[in-house]
Amino acid sequence: MKLEPLTYQSVEARPVLVPLRRPIISKVGAFDQWPLILIDLHTREGIVGRSYLEPYLKQAAKYIVPAIRDLAASRAGARLAPLDDFQDARRSLHLLGYEGVTMIAIAGLDMAAWDALGKAAGLPLAALLGGTVGKVQAYNSNGLWLSGVDGLAEEASALVAEGAFSALKLRLGRERLQDDLDAIRAVRAAAGDELQLMVDFNQGLSFDDGLRRCHALDDERLYWFEEPLAYNNTSGHAQLAREIRTPIQLGENFYGPRELLKALQAGACDCVMLDLMRIGGVSGWLRSAPIASAAGIPVSTHLYPEVCAHLMRITETAHWLEWQDWAYPVLKEPFALADGQLVVPDKAGSGIEWDESAVKQFQYD
Repeated sequence: MKLEPLTYQSVEARPVLVPLRRPIISKVGAFDQWPLILIDLHTREGIVGRSYLEPYLKQAAKYIVPAIRDLAASRAGARLAPLDDFQDARRSLHLLGYEGVTMIAIAGLDMAAWDALGKAAGLPLAALLGGTVGKVQAYNSNGLWLSGVDGLAEEASALVAEGAFSALKLRLGRERLQDDLDAIRAVRAAAGDELQLMVDFNQGLSFDDGLRRCHALDDERLYWFEEPLAYNNTSGHAQLAREIRTPIQLGENFYGPRELLKALQAGACDCVMLDLMRIGGVSGWLRSAPIASAAGIPVSTHLYPEVCAHLMRITETAHWLEWQDWAYPVLKEPFALADGQLVVPDKAGSGIEWDESAVKQFQYD
């Protein structure tokens, strides 16, 4: 099979604001709607690569969309080569810095480019990268926020039932330790003692509080403590990792491969979870996951379950996929769930296509 080259022509980036079935209530904010930026990368050959970004804040689209358009305009007429483009784009942004809007824009275009290449080859992204399609073990991250403890048991039962899940994520960091303990026990009572329960503090604890809280919860058989402290408190997380038996999970705020390497060198975490928007899209993942795998560190995902599911199929130390349905309102055909696993479909590219009627409904300026 000869793979015909693809050429950048133009990009369309559309912000949408979609409803959430369960409002987010966390240390980083409260949301009942979720912003997405939908990216359509048009090639001269007629193939369109698609991806989306999750910028957290509605107003962030005002800064990210122009950056995407500028990067795409600079590549007009060039051949699609996402690994080369990743390096070139990073070099071109030395003076602006690697974190924030610059990396997010690079990542959005990168994911769309890989989708286009998969479509051109007639292969799912996982197969294009040398793997196969199939199932990926997942935990349900669609709820169990910092709401009242009274409703957690019913919600936990519903979350398990959504896909026969054996693992859920619970957010912690309430004002009183006892409230966190009550939340853990309410979820276990409803979902079963064999439930794998990941907990996320969303960077909500100071170092001293984090030290006390994690020690106090260390006997609760929790699967991991995710970001107890501010994401850039590497030394603090390293101390927690040394003192706490429960694994420390970091990574959703790593901007590029070197930040992951620094965290591992510092002993700041026992496992990592990569966010495609920040790690640098598919190309950033391909440069980052092998660093963790070579060190024997388990690799999980943060957001973007559709594209991440393909990448987990080719990651040596693939661990858990974080499943949310937050982008489902604008997807033509969401991926299927089976026995607590997300099923990667045998479709060319990443498998993302838009429901244009829904896009029109939720789009904003």
